[in-house]
Amino acid sequence: MSDSHFARQLQREVRQRRTFGIISHPDAGKTTLTEKFLLFGGAIQQAGAVKAKKATRHARSDWMKVEQDRGISVTSSVMKFEYGDCELNLLDTPGHQDFSEDTYRVLTAVDSALMVIDSVKGVESQTEKLMQVCRMRSIPIMTFINKLDRDGREPLELLDEIEDKLGIQAVPMTWPIGMGKRFQGVYDLINGELRFFETAENKGARPREATVVKDLESEELDRLLGETAANELREDVELLSGAGYPFDHEAYLAGKQTPVFFGSAVNNFGVQELLDNFVRLAPAPKAREAETRMVAPEEPEFSGVVFKIQANMDPDHRDRIAFMRICSGKFERGMRVRHHRLKKNMQLGNAIIFMARDRAGAEEAWPGDIVGLPNHGTLKIGDTLTSKEELKFLGIPNFAPEFFQRVILKNPLKSKQLEKGLAQLAEEGAIQFFRPITGREFILGAIGALQFDITAGRLKTEYGVEATYEPVQIYAVRWVESENKKQLQEVRKKYHNSLVEDAQGAPALFFPTRWRLEKAEEDWPEVRFTHVKEH
Repeated sequence: MSDSHFARQLQREVRQRRTFGIISHPDAGKTTLTEKFLLFGGAIQQAGAVKAKKATRHARSDWMKVEQDRGISVTSSVMKFEYGDCELNLLDTPGHQDFSEDTYRVLTAVDSALMVIDSVKGVESQTEKLMQVCRMRSIPIMTFINKLDRDGREPLELLDEIEDKLGIQAVPMTWPIGMGKRFQGVYDLINGELRFFETAENKGARPREATVVKDLESEELDRLLGETAANELREDVELLSGAGYPFDHEAYLAGKQTPVFFGSAVNNFGVQELLDNFVRLAPAPKAREAETRMVAPEEPEFSGVVFKIQANMDPDHRDRIAFMRICSGKFERGMRVRHHRLKKNMQLGNAIIFMARDRAGAEEAWPGDIVGLPNHGTLKIGDTLTSKEELKFLGIPNFAPEFFQRVILKNPLKSKQLEKGLAQLAEEGAIQFFRPITGREFILGAIGALQFDITAGRLKTEYGVEATYEPVQIYAVRWVESENKKQLQEVRKKYHNSLVEDAQGAPALFFPTRWRLEKAEEDWPEVRFTHVKEH
């Protein structure tokens, strides 16, 4: 293939791709919407039962046993599917507040996000946290206000709340007609079309074609909606045209404005309009920052970054998969690449692509695609692989945990299995662990307290280790860094009994109280006590 032909193909493949994450508070309907996307994309024929604590079929994206038991998503799944002329890579992120570390990490691998909001509950705390991460990276966000088939908050009130709590302009692209039992459909504000809601007879199937009415002033509108609802719609549309923001594509791409769609994912209503607009408006893969320069996706040389490790996706094989985002060039099965952290070459012979738990061999992949690499400990989060130039991609954070427990091993003969299990679970971001310099115990740290239960369960089922916990008096942990080596040495000496190493061997300090942390920061101004560490 000539260079010019390859360059044209590369540009075409990049333009066709959309790599995005879905973020939400628990129970907003994220997993339902994910399945409906797969349904409309032809990736599945029937959506699974999502609210299924007793059901035999669980959501396609919830493959881990604890997710099925609890009815929540605790890991991040990757699903690839086609829609129209586009290749979509959907990263289904955990919505539960106790699994935000993995969510943060996944948001470093996407080019845009889709935010799902429950029309009954509005903007909730976890959504605010996730929005902060998106804002840090100026990720474009599209919003779907879900569950219009239930009686919920007023649409204008929801728009105001998005703007007040999330600090982003909310621009409605569709507008609901009633809600709950009075919900009749939505008005497409961009195309001037009315789409009427009908409850799908089979919620797992595609809906029938919607009726379309072009003229908002027509008498037919009164006949179809009833005079009261028709007049309310006319008043709302007039109010929005006078007081609302006009949609600005550049503001959306800059993360300053979010287009808002209304619908009911469980009834398939509004999902197709959302998808149609998403592939039209959402960005294709963008340039990514490395230590030395920005790397454009259209560059011919291959590069990729590992953003996630998942152990034991297949319990029968005890596997470990490194998730790599292609950043530039073309991936081909069997290609040789340079592993820059280890400074050695390696062959990528058994890469896979994902459809939730299902897998297929990846013969080729392009920028924006996510591939899985079987991993035996050689790949870690943040590793950069390239075909040529030495690069180190940035922007994959490790956040300081907020909860701490000491591990108590029930059977001391299982200490090696415990260490192996914790190392692998820490590597995938499920938990963090720290080892005091002065002892051999393990202190676990988590972003959310429920992670301790998850870790204990996985240690038992995946590694045959039974462990319990006991509380420890720790207010915070901070990694310590400084260009002033003398001060750093003095800090390590003064706080020797509080000095620990994380799973990667990086030095950190435990502080029992907020006052001790602030005192250390005051006493050692040239030392950084940081709560975020770059992988």
